[in-house]
Amino acid sequence: MTERRNDRPEKKGVLYLVGTPIGNLEDMTFRAVRTLREVSWIAAEDTRHTRKLLAHFEISGRLVSYHEHNKHKSGPELIRKLQDGEDVALVSDAGLPAISDPGYELVRMAVENDIMVVPIPGANAALTALIASGLPTASFSFVGFLPRDSKSLRQILERWKPVPETLILYESPHRIIKTLSAMYEAWGDRRITLARELTKKHEQFIRGTIKQCLDWLERNPPLGEFCIVAEGANGAPATGEPAWWSALSVTEHVEHYIREAGLTPKEAIRRAAEDRGQPKRDVYNQFVAKKGP
Repeated sequence: MTERRNDRPEKKGVLYLVGTPIGNLEDMTFRAVRTLREVSWIAAEDTRHTRKLLAHFEISGRLVSYHEHNKHKSGPELIRKLQDGEDVALVSDAGLPAISDPGYELVRMAVENDIMVVPIPGANAALTALIASGLPTASFSFVGFLPRDSKSLRQILERWKPVPETLILYESPHRIIKTLSAMYEAWGDRRITLARELTKKHEQFIRGTIKQCLDWLERNPPLGEFCIVAEGANGAPATGEPAWWSALSVTEHVEHYIREAGLTPKEAIRRAAEDRGQPKRDVYNQFVAKKGP
């Protein structure tokens, strides 16, 4: 276990993790612009893409490439620069670096070398889609991109099938139909939201069941990158059948999670509240009133 305050080690540089726009350039924060102007080096996933962003904000920092295919060479070189006292900003093509890209490996190397790491918050596609999805936000899991080959795709979907939390996935326009079809086969027709072109002019949210969204895509050819927000396993079936817990009282619902899932009362109350779409305090009060002192 390691613990450290963000005090700058003497003579070493700082690794800044800078959030960039996910579509709309106004997503860029003042702090992000200032940081990119001040660092010695900017490490980018795609230098051509980042160069356009820098030009828009009149930033003239030195640009280097850091991505999946050169990380084993570029990563140690960036660490050397940081050890020599030069500050480095890491950016991805869109959103926060180190999520669904090799940035986390650079962060790990920096931590191992006692180099200060400073996150500069910014836009994030997963959370942007989640908060507008209309699906539960109290507890969620980020899945990211699914595997391309069919066997691995089925295995991953089976692994996530019983998870009760809301799930967030990324997908490209040319694979979205295949992925939704696989989800429908593995999970059944649960509720989802498709978010596309987030923060851009043609931002759009398609809400419905997996089957309804597939039908929509047949009529509307998929364009732009998609974020899929999917209902967790404990949601009511989209077929209109009652949820598994509908015949239970609040107390029985909580006790089911304590008895069958081995959850603590606090966690069981939270889970039951998510299932029922009720505030945790209401479920807690009903549970305590029924159980008595």
